[in-house]
Amino acid sequence: MNTYDLIVLGGGAGGLTVAAGAASLGANVALVEKNRNLGGDCLHFGCVPSKAFITSAKKVFEAKKSAETYGMTLSGKPDITKAMARVKEAIAEIQAEDSHERFQDLGVDIYQGKGRIIKEHHIQVEEETDIKGKRVVIATGSRPVIPPIQGIESTSYLTNETTFDVSKTPKRLLVIGGGPIGLELAQSFARFGSEVTILEGNSTIFGQEDEDVISVIKTQLEKELTFQLNARVKKVREENGTKVVTYEQSGYEENIVVDDILMATGRKPNTDDMGLDKIGVNLDDRGNIVVNDYLQTSKSHIYAIGDTNGKFPFTHAAGMEGKLVVRNALFGIKGKVSYENVPWVTYTDPQVFHLGLTEKEARENHHIKVFKVNTRDVDRFVTDRDLSGFIKVITDHKGHILGAHALGTNAGDWMQEIVFAKTQGHKIGDISNVIHPYPTHGAILQQSADLYWRGKLFDGMLPKVAEKYIQWFR
Repeated sequence: MNTYDLIVLGGGAGGLTVAAGAASLGANVALVEKNRNLGGDCLHFGCVPSKAFITSAKKVFEAKKSAETYGMTLSGKPDITKAMARVKEAIAEIQAEDSHERFQDLGVDIYQGKGRIIKEHHIQVEEETDIKGKRVVIATGSRPVIPPIQGIESTSYLTNETTFDVSKTPKRLLVIGGGPIGLELAQSFARFGSEVTILEGNSTIFGQEDEDVISVIKTQLEKELTFQLNARVKKVREENGTKVVTYEQSGYEENIVVDDILMATGRKPNTDDMGLDKIGVNLDDRGNIVVNDYLQTSKSHIYAIGDTNGKFPFTHAAGMEGKLVVRNALFGIKGKVSYENVPWVTYTDPQVFHLGLTEKEARENHHIKVFKVNTRDVDRFVTDRDLSGFIKVITDHKGHILGAHALGTNAGDWMQEIVFAKTQGHKIGDISNVIHPYPTHGAILQQSADLYWRGKLFDGMLPKVAEKYIQWFR
């Protein structure tokens, strides 16, 4: 039986971070992955393919818009198979970075197959190979949740795992679920010509976002998508090559006939059938592994990161957790995890950026100041004719950044400066002193910081003192 310093279960973003980091520091590492290729859901079914598809859809959309704006004639229909080919190309190129050979060259032993914990330090791979580890990291990711809808078991549908294999654009597409995955894919299909309806059980979309963001992004997306809110799907059936979906809304049942259904009803951690119950690893009622601030499970030598612990279901958060676990598991440094400075972006068009507290959350515990700048007041956005977005920065009374939110084209890119500022403990006013080339989108951050100084310098006693000094000074 081979014995390791660290065994990693799962070869996705978090697991690969742990395996590469630990091996580079001299640890003897085993990586167990059930699929043929490394990279996990993000590479093969999530972040990478969806962003490649979104980019293709945006090019189609901009081509149509440009033709209308500049009096050109655009002919033909977009071929979705071309977009899916680009998706596969992107996956293949990134897959090379996550190859078996690369990790083997780092000194990682790779075991292909499903890993199960048979004893506290023992992992069995496909009932054939047993390995032993001093420490174990569970990073097995998640999969789509399919709710128990009447008739769903006999009805074909898409998920994020099958969407990128479609060979034609559905004329009428129903998306069940209005979360980030559903919204991103819905808009992309709409731009390829689908008539898209979204059924969402809540009263709004983007429920975790700042209230100012919700109202604007909903209005923007309604130009391309049809929303049915407070809607609960009751049953589905296939009929003459189409799908008939019955849903309840405001006490009434409605039917909608579509050509395809995309299930975007959330994610479920891949923690079942791993033997966790046999050794006493605690799970919550959703199947998430319960961890402490050091990402340890109820068995201190076993750690859980990424979608398996249900804390912060983003690829970049899994990578951050993975780095922390390398320190904690190998060296016992006992660093605590913190999500305070971890942003997220929803890649609709326009993009929605989120960092820290919303205004409502901040007001509950802080005396706050809010600095808001609209894109129509920033020259670069004006030249781009991108006038419907904004930035909103929330600080305490001393200028410490509590939260930042933005809506706009590529907001996830031009908001990175404030992530750095918050992470490093800078105040909002510090950004005002950074020289931004003119004209750039990042100037919107500088203008928000200028608002801070304007209030600081010109609304207090300083103008009166300055006036007296100027009169005195010769």
